[in-house]
Amino acid sequence: MLTLYDDPISGNGYKARLILRLTGQAFRVVELDIMKSETRTAEFLEINPNGKIPALVFEDGRTLSESNAILFHFAEGTDYLPADPFARAQVMQWMFWEQYNHEPNIATSRFLIQHRELTDEVKALLEAKKAPGEAALGLMEKRLASADFLVDGWFSIADISLYAYTHVAEEGGFSLEPYPAIRRWIARVESVPGFAPMGEA
Repeated sequence: MLTLYDDPISGNGYKARLILRLTGQAFRVVELDIMKSETRTAEFLEINPNGKIPALVFEDGRTLSESNAILFHFAEGTDYLPADPFARAQVMQWMFWEQYNHEPNIATSRFLIQHRELTDEVKALLEAKKAPGEAALGLMEKRLASADFLVDGWFSIADISLYAYTHVAEEGGFSLEPYPAIRRWIARVESVPGFAPMGEA
């Protein structure tokens, strides 16, 4: 059985849990509290030297980390990753963009609000992330205004990757009220067969 090292509060961990459930994988979860530095222990650093969750251990002892890499691995050969080379590249384009433009602003703001004291320094960080976070949501809104899903009109791991933190963007101080296309897309993702909410995946 697969073993997933994860923290339930993590959107990146949620990506891994969701693709495992959607593809029918048998797995167990070992919960680690990132706020207690449980990903920095010598034992965990043997599993993932980068000291972050999610980290997945296969039955044969191989390990895989980085949420989007886990998505890609388990989507291979399924409808969650297009067979067409250009569509596959588009999926990867959105997933790279998520890590570079979306997650550092929206997910990080959520973390700061939920887990840090709102000092002047933290407030300044949040303010600095506001404009690029809104720009990321604006780009998604533009795409989703004319498409049901991010790539090729079909639910893919690009949608899982971006759903994870977009649907909780308001916990990071980003209202979704100005983004009707994103709100409709969230509802479509949540109606996909096999979908499990963040707290249940």
